[in-house]
Amino acid sequence: MSDVNQQVNEQESNRIAAIDLGSNSFHMIIAKQLQGELRTVEKRGEKVQLAAGLNERNYLSEESMQRGLECLRGFAKHLQGFKPEAVSVVATNALRVARNRNEFISRAEEILGFQIELIAGREEARLIYLGVSHALADDEGNRLVIDIGGGSTEFIIGERFETKVLESLFMGCVSYTRQFFPEGKITELNFHRAVARARRELLEIQQAYKGIGWSEVIGSSGTIRATEQILIAKGWSEQGITLEGLNKLCEWLSSHKSIEEIELPNFKPLRQKVFIAGVAILKGIFDTFKIKKMDYCDSALREGALWDLIGRSQHEDVRQRTVNSMQERFHVNKAQADRVRACALQMLNQVEKDWKLPSMARNWLLWAAELHEIGLSITHHQFQKHGAYLVQHSDMAGFTRQGQELLAVLLKGHRRKFPLAGIDELSITVRQQVRYLCMLLRLSAVLNHSRGAVKLPEIECQGRSSSLTLIFPKGWFKQHPLTHDDLIVESDYLNAAGLELIVAEEA
Repeated sequence: MSDVNQQVNEQESNRIAAIDLGSNSFHMIIAKQLQGELRTVEKRGEKVQLAAGLNERNYLSEESMQRGLECLRGFAKHLQGFKPEAVSVVATNALRVARNRNEFISRAEEILGFQIELIAGREEARLIYLGVSHALADDEGNRLVIDIGGGSTEFIIGERFETKVLESLFMGCVSYTRQFFPEGKITELNFHRAVARARRELLEIQQAYKGIGWSEVIGSSGTIRATEQILIAKGWSEQGITLEGLNKLCEWLSSHKSIEEIELPNFKPLRQKVFIAGVAILKGIFDTFKIKKMDYCDSALREGALWDLIGRSQHEDVRQRTVNSMQERFHVNKAQADRVRACALQMLNQVEKDWKLPSMARNWLLWAAELHEIGLSITHHQFQKHGAYLVQHSDMAGFTRQGQELLAVLLKGHRRKFPLAGIDELSITVRQQVRYLCMLLRLSAVLNHSRGAVKLPEIECQGRSSSLTLIFPKGWFKQHPLTHDDLIVESDYLNAAGLELIVAEEA
């Protein structure tokens, strides 16, 4: 390899990237971490308006999908040579609600070459706050952070780098444009209806948020940036968004008869189309929370995704904290969880190369082992199903929707019938590795059935395609016939799923 190529590879290895597939815009940021700070290398954004392509049955139109895919083709050119662990691609509200999202995600992943993570609303809020908090002074006191997107609006109260409460409400500038400003028509009535709808949506969080309180308000979206720009241009504000300036803007906007009549210099057509709806939502927020002044922060979801990547690489993975918290909440027997985890990882160490498992597989097996008994907090009968339900439907900070589904499949399949149907519902890129991980988790649970009463020997593991061989010390099964019987039963379960388990003793 030439010195030039080596230098290029070293530069690329130090870079991380994040892509935000928003309901209104797609954004990409590429950065380097230097001395604890992120240095932006490349930043791109495009108004795709994916949410505008949702029909009444929540199916994305082919036209809207093509807009998104064409944008991603441009992004993909800048991501060549990046390792999977250095890229985070997150999808938000439009794809959360789209019933044909899997079709778009599959096509998009093929273009990008990286997995797309569908995140829940509160996870989106957490990442937004992570991005904002790293861009602001590390001051004491609560701050309220608000991000108005195309299909949802996120509200977070936090102090420094820690969140205290997060929420995502189903209101955004694209969806409100469709509901209240069809065909671009403006009346005072439909503007006030949009504001009133936003205020009604906020009723469910108003009391709790005011009870916690805040000392400053930060906005972090394109709508808020555009609002500040207009207020400054018109002389209605020197910096940020004031209540007085916002009221003047609302009066000026609602005096027009159509969106096309509004003169918004330097606004792209797609931003102009959804601007009045975004301002209506902002007005509802100001009225509900009695806000006098909001400042704008340029960092948001995509920057938060970058900091989250850095945290994972530096072993500050929020997902591990979430798993630890769930163990406490559901009174998991940690000693048993530790035994199952240690046994599963010991087997994984011996077969991961033979099975060509990615590095991330280790984390999934670890977390599944630590949570495999949370269903016991409900009842022992079919507790694996209860555990899977809890994992799939809980708010798990740091985890994507796909990640929670994967973890739920492992929990549901760690005993009794092998979860073939659940695995088939996962992304095709992870199905085979989940089959292997499930196999290891099941065997570890079987081998630790005595809950520490039987000390396990050193077990040799040999992995082949859809097959695993366990070799025990000579004479061990004679001393532990119940464990041997359990393994024979487990072999039958695995055979029914097209997997082979061979159990033997040393010669």
